[in-house]
Amino acid sequence: MIDWNHTYAAIWRQRQEFLRPVRQIDPIRLDQLLGIEPQKQQMIDNTQRFLAGLPANNALLWGARGTGKSSLVKALLNEYLHEGLRIIEVDKQDLLYLPEIVDDIREHNQRFIIYCDDLSFENGDALYKPLKSVLEGSIELPPENVLFYATSNRRHLLPEHMRDNLDTLLIDGEVHYSDTIEEKISLSDRFGLRLAFYPQHTQTYLDIIDSYFVDHPGNRETLHKAALDFAHQNAAKNGRTAKQFFNAFSNDERTEQW
Repeated sequence: MIDWNHTYAAIWRQRQEFLRPVRQIDPIRLDQLLGIEPQKQQMIDNTQRFLAGLPANNALLWGARGTGKSSLVKALLNEYLHEGLRIIEVDKQDLLYLPEIVDDIREHNQRFIIYCDDLSFENGDALYKPLKSVLEGSIELPPENVLFYATSNRRHLLPEHMRDNLDTLLIDGEVHYSDTIEEKISLSDRFGLRLAFYPQHTQTYLDIIDSYFVDHPGNRETLHKAALDFAHQNAAKNGRTAKQFFNAFSNDERTEQW
């Protein structure tokens, strides 16, 4: 049994069917996340409402990879853990256990975010059905102390194909989607807060680089050139690439020459 007074996060382990307490939480903070101010503020507002016992929404953070979606959820925990916020991470394949997990925490005083990273489903995948039920489709109301936050590269979580639109009709100026489209949209519709994360601009990437190398005494222009070369090599200019560049070069002898 987890003591939630002293445990701030846990991960569901399917094989043993238990929640494993997290001892070393990622220390990322909100002020370290650059280039996503509108999304960050909306998540802060929603989480503060949740902690205050006010109506709040399940959140889907979707969009380009490496743009801070999962880091934002972790940073919210670090910001509000002393106000009673707790996070339980559940993998997609373990969504089947959501009802049992929720039953175990609904009577606690803390406020829980069930967090699923990189959530998406393929054709024929039925795992999204228990998720729909837990979000709002059951005969029992969701507990007031539980929200669901998910990150995904897909807006509607399910794959979309051109053929799905063949049965969509326009009647009296109104779009009537095909049953396939309606099924796919109905899942994402259960997230009252849906935030898009777009590829980051070069300047945002360089700002993130500067935040990692804030104490770097060398030539900033040379540092930026090396960071851009690294980004081109990795085919991405985003926060994840900036952190990888820092990991690779923060204690490298070459940085003394930059």
